[in-house]
This record gives sequence, C-alpha cells and structure tokens, in this order.
Amino acid sequence: MKIYFAGSIAGGRSDQALYVQIVEQLADYGEVLTEHIGNSELSTYGELGKGMTDKQIHDRDVDWLLSADAVVAEVTVTSMGVGYELGRVAERGDVPVLALYRPSASGERGKPSSMIVGSRAIQTTDYEDLSEIPAIFNTFFAKFTK
Repeated sequence: MKIYFAGSIAGGRSDQALYVQIVEQLADYGEVLTEHIGNSELSTYGELGKGMTDKQIHDRDVDWLLSADAVVAEVTVTSMGVGYELGRVAERGDVPVLALYRPSASGERGKPSSMIVGSRAIQTTDYEDLSEIPAIFNTFFAKFTK
C-alpha cells in the first residue's frame, strides 16, 4: 500500500518531530511516499534550497498524491499546501483520507478549516497525544485493508 503523508512545511515546522513519529507508525501499513516531511533538515523553504524548483516539487508531489492508496495529513499547523493536497485527493473521492488534529495544540489558530472538517471525503479525527495514533490508524486502515 502506498501512503501519502502530508504535514506543514512552509506553514511552519513546529510539529516536525511529531511528523517523524507519525511516519514511523504509518510505515507499519505500507510505503510512506513522503517520509521526508519529518526530516529535521527540511526548513520552511522545503526542498527549494536543495536544488528543486517549485514546479518540480509540485509535479513530484502531485504524482505521489495521485498514486497513493491512502492519504493521512496532520493539520494542526495550518498549511496552504496541505489544504491543496487534501482538496486534490478529496476531489477524486476514491482514496481514503484521514486528517489528524490536536485541539489543545491549536492555540489561536483555532480549528481546521470547514473545507476540511466539513468534507465527506475526509475523515477528521481529533487526538491529544501520540499514544492515541496506533488505535486511530488501526481503525482507519481496517476499513479498507484485508
């Protein structure tokens, strides 16, 4: 199974360490196409400083997104890129999508956009601690894996 993980890059890297742990847990369910999201060397400039252009990053990521069997996004840190990715995959309507959100960590940012929470194509799940993720993933992946 190919899994596309989305998390904030340009929107802020405050959850980078959490992304690493989520990617590690996702790897139990399949190949994580975007494991680099957790990379501590990835700044808010993403891979632009590593010789890639905006177009190359966009095209590669969209190819990965459209080839994924499942999409999981951590949406606590607001990110236009993550919103774009979720919109693209939700439009397809044939890929299971999970958006994870920590209400206590949102601060003044508030809740995720109604465009995410209100979408029938996206399952939004609140959690407070990484210890809750295994049960969330077990329930999510059990719905469409054997």
